[in-house]
Amino acid sequence: MAEENITMDDEAIALEDVNDSEADYKVSGLIDFVYSRYKKAEDYRENDEDRWLKAYRNYRGIYGPDVQFTEAEKSRVFIKITKTKTLAAYGQIVDVLFAGNKFPLSVEPTELPEGVTEDVNTKLTPEPQTPMQEPNLDSPYGFEGDGADFPKGFTANQFELGPLEDKLANVKLEEGAGTTPDKITFSPAMVAAKQMQKKITDQLEESNASKYLRSTAFEMALFGTGVMKGPFAVDKEYANWDEDGNYDPKFKTVPQVNHVSVWNFYPDPDAHNMEEAQYVIERHKLSRTQLRQLKKRPYFRSQVIDDVIQTGESYIKKHWEDDLSDYQPEHGIDRFEVIEYWGMCDTEMLIENEVEIPKELQKFDELQANIWICNKKLIRVVLNPFKPAKIPYMASPYELNPYSFFGVGIAENMDDTQTLMNGFMRMAVDNAVLSGNLLIEVDETNLVPGQDLSVYPGKIFRRQGGAPGQAIFGTKFPNVSGENMQLFDKARVLADESTGFPSFAHGQTGVMGVGRTASGISMLMNAASGGIKSVIKNVDDYLLRPLGESLFSFNMQFDYDSKIKGDLEVRARGTESLMANEVRSQRLMQFLGTASNPALAPFAKFQYIIREIAKAMDLDPDKVTNNMEEAALQAKILQEMQMKQQPQPPAGVNPNDPTGAGGGTIGTGQVPTPNEQGFSGNEQGQQTSAVSPQATGGEQTATGQLQ
Repeated sequence: MAEENITMDDEAIALEDVNDSEADYKVSGLIDFVYSRYKKAEDYRENDEDRWLKAYRNYRGIYGPDVQFTEAEKSRVFIKITKTKTLAAYGQIVDVLFAGNKFPLSVEPTELPEGVTEDVNTKLTPEPQTPMQEPNLDSPYGFEGDGADFPKGFTANQFELGPLEDKLANVKLEEGAGTTPDKITFSPAMVAAKQMQKKITDQLEESNASKYLRSTAFEMALFGTGVMKGPFAVDKEYANWDEDGNYDPKFKTVPQVNHVSVWNFYPDPDAHNMEEAQYVIERHKLSRTQLRQLKKRPYFRSQVIDDVIQTGESYIKKHWEDDLSDYQPEHGIDRFEVIEYWGMCDTEMLIENEVEIPKELQKFDELQANIWICNKKLIRVVLNPFKPAKIPYMASPYELNPYSFFGVGIAENMDDTQTLMNGFMRMAVDNAVLSGNLLIEVDETNLVPGQDLSVYPGKIFRRQGGAPGQAIFGTKFPNVSGENMQLFDKARVLADESTGFPSFAHGQTGVMGVGRTASGISMLMNAASGGIKSVIKNVDDYLLRPLGESLFSFNMQFDYDSKIKGDLEVRARGTESLMANEVRSQRLMQFLGTASNPALAPFAKFQYIIREIAKAMDLDPDKVTNNMEEAALQAKILQEMQMKQQPQPPAGVNPNDPTGAGGGTIGTGQVPTPNEQGFSGNEQGQQTSAVSPQATGGEQTATGQLQ
């Protein structure tokens, strides 16, 4: 029995070893799968990294290792025009995107909403059926006996009302907008859109999305591509103190967006944009504290993270990191390299790593997954939690390169002209130094030996006797720095052409020609803004709209609210801010004056015009303008105030008597007008009092004239 027990124990231990080895093999297979894709993306990105390094050096004013100077070249000057152009492009992008002091996103109903009715109306003031019955002016439900009773079996709500379903549940409605003044119109689709837009705007402000968008815009201008990531659900801490003064913070789950540096972004090399990408890998550089904080997030393996920390830091620098840093430390880096993978993965491989697959997804051969690896250990493996499944990255090019994922930036466009400007400036400086000093030639045979040959004002040289002749000669080289500076200016003009950003757009003075007048410079600025239009359009299409759609899906999936339910679409509003505020405000004021014509007033949307004028003046329209209800209340208050300020007629005078027979205008202190009683220029036949039509045989006007 003892031998049998020993044998069984040995078999159990052996079986356990086999299971552990199989588990290690399965985990190793998934890790190898991720690292193979990471290596492929890194290899394909090598040429892009070289372009980015050259762009960064030109921005910082640093010569790269490929620039070799001869011994004759003393000047090492670097003219940082690339920095000026890059910052000008970055500033213009930011000014356009945040011209309205709000994140440039809006939500509107689709042209033909599905699942929610676009417009419904109800009769607010129904006609009474009998002269003795007064209508109910306050209720949209009608009144008893109005002839519009609900038929048997009728339910008031036969429309998809979305956020207005509870409020209009028992109201008799008709589809479409009201066509008569006594019908009030409700727009459930528009109400849902504005509720969703308000929610998304609040979430973006909570996550500091404006700051991350500015960082993305900077890398767009410099490197040609800007990347944002999100949204992700995070618990945000709000400071709070209880009644006893103890710190009692409040936590709220909010969607978070982040900026991802292009250096840490490794997309699918076979894709040209995010829609075609099969996977994306992000490289993290985390400290021990940051790695421990991952344990608080869902689906992270706490035990594996502890094992990774126990193993120690293993961060290995890339070849470009020393070039980006101003110093190269000799000691090691106390950080962990963490690889985050988002993309397609074989379903069998996920099942082998104990990932729960829903029944409806088990029929698919591959699924989108999120995998985190550190020190070649899996610290997280989970299916993509978003519905619809989407890689949560947005990459926007500055200038679209149709045959590459990464775009082209300002620095790359002016790389050659920057090199020319540096060369011409160095030549000009070296020539100015050479031509500004004399080269001295000394004939020592005519001088007494042992003399100091240094030259300074008042210096005396002693000559030997002998043949006459000059012993010291001074040679002056011609100054050609002017020609070099002309070539420098020509290279700068070429830089304006290659980047699409003229020098006067970022502060150059001395503009001649048409730019000397206000209208001329306005024409030049409008022409220069043509280049930025395509950039802003890229931001709208590749960054803002996908971000808004992701937030829309996030709210519908994780923070569902019937008030935001509707057939909605997200629209990026960056291109709407391309027009200068001064020009926009002038055009709005001109249109407002045109629409003030009573014949054209019914066709104008004055509420929108007033709000846009406030935006053009850099004012918050929600703070300086009223909505429809507030405007109606304000108009009523102003009307009452005007009625109180009107002078009251004297006692015994009928203000409605236009003839003046009952008092009229006599005695009010006002000068009578023609055809009015008391005016001396009236004809004798027209000076009549209020005579009845029967007495005159004709109709009488308000002034007593017979017609």
